[in-house]
Amino acid sequence: MVQDNTDNWLLRVRGLTKIYGDPISNSIAYTGPKFGSNICPETDAIVACAEIDFDLYPGEVLGVVGESGSGKSTLVQLLYFDGEATGGEVYFRSFEDGDTNILRVTNQKKRYLRNHLMGMVYQNPRDGLNFKFSAGGNIAEKLLMANEFNVGRIRNRASSLLTQTEVPVERMDNAPATFSGGMQQRVQISKAIANNPPLIFLDEVTTGLDVSVQAKVLDLIRGLQQDLGISMIVVSHDLSVIRMLTDRTMVLKNGRIVESGLTDQILQDPQHAYTQLLVSSLL
Repeated sequence: MVQDNTDNWLLRVRGLTKIYGDPISNSIAYTGPKFGSNICPETDAIVACAEIDFDLYPGEVLGVVGESGSGKSTLVQLLYFDGEATGGEVYFRSFEDGDTNILRVTNQKKRYLRNHLMGMVYQNPRDGLNFKFSAGGNIAEKLLMANEFNVGRIRNRASSLLTQTEVPVERMDNAPATFSGGMQQRVQISKAIANNPPLIFLDEVTTGLDVSVQAKVLDLIRGLQQDLGISMIVVSHDLSVIRMLTDRTMVLKNGRIVESGLTDQILQDPQHAYTQLLVSSLL
């Protein structure tokens, strides 16, 4: 649920920016929704996202929606350290009491954050799973990186997680390549939550799945979030996914937030013309 206490944030993001190419000082000013482009006309630098500000609260699910190229996937990649931000500050309450800009910490500390305090579920399971390992081996990999070395505890944890995500335990030693797409995503979810992180990122997790499989994966995610109280940032171009999973939503266009608010409010009474277009396309 959304928290009323605005000081009770878990993740605080200010001015998050990513520019590809050779920017000039006013690349940000020359791009964005009012120009209908995120490409700088003077240098062709791509402003993937710029000046992103938001807070995420404990137990909250935040949706990030927009068309392809809006910057929504770049946003979570920067927060999970899959890419390096050009500028901005990010504070995480679970790390050093939220006093440190995690974008500027050492690589060792970034690995600690990823392995202990964060999880990621990618659109393509091949980005989140090692297909050379078994399903259980993938979960073990996450646990080992967080300094859990007891083989018995690792296998028990893997078994418990696979049961929780409705993957048959007897297939724990099978390779992900032998699983369906929906089951691969469930293994990926098991890996992401292996260390009970307070924060999970989900990037287009239902894209490419059959509709019936999508529904099962979404039900699983919603159930896990309610049971575990994990904060989540859910990236999707699909407003039906956003409607089902999220408490609050940000709408991105050309790398900028054009509207944000409670998800019900955004979907029932969108204010920005771009949001109105997205919502009308769902009807």
